[in-house]
Parts: sequence; C-alpha cells; structure tokens
Amino acid sequence: MFFLNFLILILFILISVAFFVLLERKVLGFLQVRKGPSKVGVLGIIQPFSDAIKLFSKESYFIYFGNLMIYFFMPFFGLLVSMNLWCLYPTIFNFINFPFGLLFFIICSGFMVFSILLSSWASNSSYALVGCLRSVAQSISYEVCMFLVLFNLVFFFESFDLNNFFWMQSNNWFVILGYPIFLIFYSCILAETNRSPFDFSEGESELVSGFNTEYSSFNFSFIFLTEYMNMIFMSFIVSLMFLGGNFYSLLFFLSVMTINFSFIWIRGTFPRLRYDKLMMICWKIYLPVSLNFFFIFLILMILIH
Repeated sequence: MFFLNFLILILFILISVAFFVLLERKVLGFLQVRKGPSKVGVLGIIQPFSDAIKLFSKESYFIYFGNLMIYFFMPFFGLLVSMNLWCLYPTIFNFINFPFGLLFFIICSGFMVFSILLSSWASNSSYALVGCLRSVAQSISYEVCMFLVLFNLVFFFESFDLNNFFWMQSNNWFVILGYPIFLIFYSCILAETNRSPFDFSEGESELVSGFNTEYSSFNFSFIFLTEYMNMIFMSFIVSLMFLGGNFYSLLFFLSVMTINFSFIWIRGTFPRLRYDKLMMICWKIYLPVSLNFFFIFLILMILIH
C-alpha cells in the first residue's frame, strides 16, 4: 500500500510541476505586459504537455570527451533524491510518523549538490564547470545557514519529527515568534533551489546555460523536473515549519501555493545579484544572525528546563 500510495503521489507531483511551469510562464507574461501561453488548448492549459513531448522527443547529445556513464546517470540521480524527499509528505501510508523526518530532509538536501557537481564535471565543458563551481559554493554556503535555522526549530520543538511542528503551532504560528529566522530560511531556500535572484548556476549571459549546458532531451527534462519538484517541496517545508503546518486544512495548501507564487514573483521583479555580494550576504549577515538566534534559543531552553 505504501508503494502504491507513493507512486500516486509522484504522479500528482509531476502533474503539479507541469501546471506550475504554466503558472510561472503566465505570471511572468503578465509581469512583462504580455499574455504568455494562450494558443494550445483553452487558455494554454495543454501547453506543459506539448512542451514535455517536445523535450522528450528531441535529439540527445552523445559527448566524445567526458565520463559518459556519470553524464547520463546524474540527472536521474537528482530526480531520485527529489522523489525521496516526498516520502515525508503527510499521507496515511507514509513516513510522516518517521521520528527523524527533519534529519532525513537535511541529508537529502545535502545530496542534491552531488548531482550538479558530477553532472557538470562529466560534461567536460568549461561553461558547465564554472556554473558547477558557483552552484556548489552557493549551495554549501547557504546550507550552513539553513541547517542552523532548522536546528533552532529542533531546540524549540525538541524533536526531529515533522508531526510535532503541526501540534506545537496549533495556537501560535512560528512565523510570528521567529520572523527574522523565517526571512533567512526563505532566502536560503531561494539559493538552495537556484532561483532568482540567486540563479548563478544558470547565468545565461555569461555561462550559456550554466551547469546544464551540455544536456538536452530527457536528461535536461530530469534536471528541469528536479528543480521544480524541489521548489514545491521547499514551499511545503516552509508552510509546515512556519505557517501552522495544519496539513488537514485547505489553508495549508493555499500557503504552499502562496510561497510558490512568491518564487515566480521574485523572479519577475528582482535582478540577479553579483556573485561576491551573494557570498558576502551569507557569511557576513545570515550566518552571524543565525548563530545568535541559535545561542538565544539554546539559553532559553536551558532556562525553561
């Protein structure tokens, strides 16, 4: 029953990725005073499926120089890690009672770096390598701040179990108590998912396409699906940890959609930062603030006990 439930969940996630891409193209179109996709089907509703058919039917590259096995396997590895994250989704036959759910999330998000690192290295392209170096440095830097924020929550809720985030926020949402931590965590997930204004691994103007320059057809589709599945899951985690986490109510899913919409809104509003400013924000602002909050929460828990 668990495997059947997980397969149905993954199917729905893939469909949601398709319509999330359509939503992004529509919202960016309106932000730039144009219509966006509107020809294929009613209001462009079938556009994501035609894009998927086009991507999977395109010619695939066969590189002569580079590690061919790693080159083909790494996009699938990234998609596999993203799918594993969805084991934490709260359904009846699932791992929601898994007592170390937050630890599982931390480990899986740490593994995401390897798919970018090895896929760009195996491509044997200088553009892909520069995009890889940027992305890995950015991901590792922001993971430190993100994990510190998560450990603040662990100290506060005294558990790694995701169920407790729901029960402990029944009277008061954590975003009210820890608003600065919420803002830091939100910036970190933007950097983790390589979204604007932190999309340095895909800087088109200077890197052609970034770490996925040499990928096409189904390989590129796997990278694309991985990125958008991560965005939806990160929105789910933010709603669970800061916005009540009541996954039995409609408000929870509306908050997930709001966070997803904010990703698109930020992409259409803010320009890309300079790379040195990105790293300076992480190590000189976010990290000290996260550490200070960490010690404050530690002292509070010692005083309470």
